[in-house]
Amino acid sequence: MNTSDSKQKTIELAYLILRLTMGANMFVHGIVRIPKLDSFNIWMVEYFQDTFLPDFLVSLLAYSIPFVELAVGIFLIVGLFTRQALLIGALLMAILVFGSCLKENWEWAAFQMIYALFFFTLSYLIELNKFSIDSIRCKSSANKDEK
Repeated sequence: MNTSDSKQKTIELAYLILRLTMGANMFVHGIVRIPKLDSFNIWMVEYFQDTFLPDFLVSLLAYSIPFVELAVGIFLIVGLFTRQALLIGALLMAILVFGSCLKENWEWAAFQMIYALFFFTLSYLIELNKFSIDSIRCKSSANKDEK
């Protein structure tokens, strides 16, 4: 293995570590909220009471967010449908930033923007996603096309 190949493998491993870390973060966010969905929903509805958002919409999001976080986390951890998981995670961050800004909670918005940057980075560097089920599926598909 030459220096160029070694450097490429190092970069691909770094991508894997970042993807796994983001996946674990999202997975745990979802998994800890699911057992307390009702209390999370009550908190969210009360928190957004003084905004123009209708209770039913806040409630719908409160019941959906943990499952979206869990799914995004699982897909990122295993590296399956990575591009789609990153897109959904980024869209979730956009929704959360919107909510934080409505409440003028700039600290939360800033943290969520950091998450958005991580989703952007992982999306932008998606071609480095070599240690993943997606990569295996892509190779398998390419081998079938060659036959």
